[in-house]
Amino acid sequence: MARGAGKRVLTKTKAHEMRAAYLFLIPAFAGLTVLTYGPLVAVFALSFFNTGGLVFRPVFSGFLNYIRLFTEDPYFIDSVKVTAYFSLISVAGCMVYSLAVAMLLNRNVAARGFFRALFYLPYVLPSVAVFVGWSWLYDTNYGFFNYLLTFIGVEKIGFISNSRMVVPSLAIIAVWQSGNLIVIFLAGLQNVPRVYHEAAEIDGANFWLRFRHITIPCMTPIIFYNLLMALVTNLQVVTPAMVLTQGGPGNSSRFLTYIMYQYGFIQSHLGYASAISFIFFILVAILTGILFSTSKEWVFYEGG
Repeated sequence: MARGAGKRVLTKTKAHEMRAAYLFLIPAFAGLTVLTYGPLVAVFALSFFNTGGLVFRPVFSGFLNYIRLFTEDPYFIDSVKVTAYFSLISVAGCMVYSLAVAMLLNRNVAARGFFRALFYLPYVLPSVAVFVGWSWLYDTNYGFFNYLLTFIGVEKIGFISNSRMVVPSLAIIAVWQSGNLIVIFLAGLQNVPRVYHEAAEIDGANFWLRFRHITIPCMTPIIFYNLLMALVTNLQVVTPAMVLTQGGPGNSSRFLTYIMYQYGFIQSHLGYASAISFIFFILVAILTGILFSTSKEWVFYEGG
């Protein structure tokens, strides 16, 4: 009897815990629905309507927005290429830079706290102010970078006025702003067991061998997370085009998010902009899906 009563008590306690868990999850589900799923459904529905002008009068147009996007739009294909190019070099640069800086800051150096704050600071600065400041550095005539180039006898470079240089120049700013990745990498490095490095040192392993066979395998979950965050963030790039280049020169910095902004808020074609944003959502979902599917081959978890 006592054993049966104990089981009933455990079952009742478990039911109470499940109800409490669902109750506490309601705000999270409500926020996710209102802020994520609801707008996503609304954007998808709006993409089937033709809108324009100051008065919002949507007219159902079916798949015409999508057909126009792939057959008539003069900017869409170029913007996909530019966005992919920017994301590729930005993500690669952010990962290498943030991991290198985190490894340096993980050492016992003087004023380590100051340098940690210094490298994290660009991430929390207002983006518009950051890009305005970098526009002064990149200025062809009076910018600091071109002053250094002329000082060493090199011809001036149009960092944001040259179609070949504008995307790499904007990517440098994105790399400089990756302080959040540095913090996450630093936290991951501090959790790498020191005994592994000590054992490898005793066996005569140099820094490169320890980095390749100990640090990197232990850091793969952190690398995966930072890679995912950097990919999603840099695919959504829009501020540089709005503040510095306005999509130029030519179409060389006309990112996907920038043409969404132009069609949706400048030209008031919200239906067409919604079609672009839904295609963009699918592209991001595909890339993140590929990243998740391939992570099983190179991400190693503790005990795995």
